[in-house]
Amino acid sequence: MWHLYLLLDIASLSIPFLFSFHPKLKFYKLWKYFIPATFIMMAFFIPWDILFTQHGFWGFNEKYLSGIHFGNLPIEEWLFFICIPYACIFTIYAFKNLLPKFSFSSKVTGIVYFSLQTILIVCLLYFYDRWYTAVNFGYAIVLLALIFNYKREALQVFFPVFLILLVPFFIVNGFLTGSWIHEQVVWYNDTENLGIRIGTVPVEDSVYALSMLLTVYVLMERFKEKYPPKTVPQ
Repeated sequence: MWHLYLLLDIASLSIPFLFSFHPKLKFYKLWKYFIPATFIMMAFFIPWDILFTQHGFWGFNEKYLSGIHFGNLPIEEWLFFICIPYACIFTIYAFKNLLPKFSFSSKVTGIVYFSLQTILIVCLLYFYDRWYTAVNFGYAIVLLALIFNYKREALQVFFPVFLILLVPFFIVNGFLTGSWIHEQVVWYNDTENLGIRIGTVPVEDSVYALSMLLTVYVLMERFKEKYPPKTVPQ
């Protein structure tokens, strides 16, 4: 289907965008934090994406694209780094507003953190020569370590919501990697990853999503602390 990737981007964004104006959520008031946080994330992830595309670690099927490119990336890939974070970060703040107690305890957060770090570090040590695995897991290890030591409460909120977000994540990425269509929209060179797939989705993609979203979320929280929202006098 022509434009499939673009349609997935728009579909992912549409409902969260509409509900951003809900009186109980008012996510639009956080745009001033989301926009710079997303641009900072993209400043790292876009060059990474471009380099990996140039070296054939992954690529895109033109049959499912609009044909518009910037750099060597299709416009749909650029939009991915805006639409998907928007939908997911909106969901995190929706949980924070509507279910403020929906979070892990400090103890559970520690267990999840050390378990995840152990898996990532072991995989990195054994598969350091596979570019997607090495760069992806390496970034996640450093990011998680910094946040666990300096802003642990962010992980208490992020981890449980991320587990829920994995469901729509695998649905969207399933379409992109060929689960329900004849060909892949995004293909991967399995010699540069673990070769382990959940359905058609490389396991590295879940770590990639975690790092991308956690980067945006923590930056937003930092910006909120530094530039708190203005309160209206009663």
